[in-house]
Amino acid sequence: MTERALYARPIPADPALGDDQTLPLAGGPVRFAFAQILSRSAPPRVVPARALPDDLLERLTAPRAPICGLTLDRPRIMGVINVTPDSFSDGGRHLAAEAAADAGRRMLAEGADILDIGGESTRPGAAEIPAGEEAARVLPVIAALRGAAPLSIDTRKPEVARAAFAAGAALYNDVSALTFAPDSLAAAAELGGPVCLMHAQGDPQTMQRNPRYDDVLLDVYDWLAARVAACEAAGIARARILVDPGIGFGKTLAHNLALLRGLSLFHGLGCAILLGVSRKSFIGALSGEADPARRAPGSIAAGLAGLAQGVQILRVHDVAQTAQAVAVWRAIRHGENP
Repeated sequence: MTERALYARPIPADPALGDDQTLPLAGGPVRFAFAQILSRSAPPRVVPARALPDDLLERLTAPRAPICGLTLDRPRIMGVINVTPDSFSDGGRHLAAEAAADAGRRMLAEGADILDIGGESTRPGAAEIPAGEEAARVLPVIAALRGAAPLSIDTRKPEVARAAFAAGAALYNDVSALTFAPDSLAAAAELGGPVCLMHAQGDPQTMQRNPRYDDVLLDVYDWLAARVAACEAAGIARARILVDPGIGFGKTLAHNLALLRGLSLFHGLGCAILLGVSRKSFIGALSGEADPARRAPGSIAAGLAGLAQGVQILRVHDVAQTAQAVAVWRAIRHGENP
């Protein structure tokens, strides 16, 4: 992307407007009639959506391909299973494989559509662990849950992703956006499943040491656009790619809020959007709640704000509460009954 690139953030429309006055955002229930044109050198301006270039309008409106067999015409919930001793909100609770598998089954019963299983903490300050140790944590859990629902492997390491896919995982969720290892891109192409590319500035040990951006919304967009292009060059079709702006990964409170306000911009990448805000520190900063396990209300508020901008997948710890909130939100906003 260059300064001449057109940054168009769709402005979600009031659901009361008829379909003849609006366009579908990424083929989902949220619609828009106008877009905010953003620039690094000029004030934002608003234009009619139909005035956008045809190729950009196609990326903004086209339905996203199913992910792991899940259609994306309605919000999907990804349940988080951290098979770690040190994750920021639930470290140690699911370290035993049996406890992790039980948690996964409970999340599915509560409304999760997909489970994200990780064996290495990527919280701020976390240290890297050997691939063998990480694989030993997650593989028994994946094997126990295989066939119960689509499974995602949350890892930066291609060798762990390969082993996880062999055990039954179907989505490669990488917080480094396939930059951690030289063969990450090749592994994702070889595995053939969908991949989630998350933005992070720095690694877990350094990312919260004074993160800086020229324009956080446009900088993250450009970085993800470059990673999507790298994936396509490696043989990974855009239809297989999800993007995640990486809330809390190398961002200040102000950065996180700017990204959340501007989320609909990322539909311009032509990929499904995954949003992970669950229990994160910005919620504690805004609410005064120090205990991550008590941040479900704030997590749900941020998640619903994402859904209102067309986000397709919410990655959450509190599945039952989120599922209930999403069901009510859908019924009120779009007249949809789950």
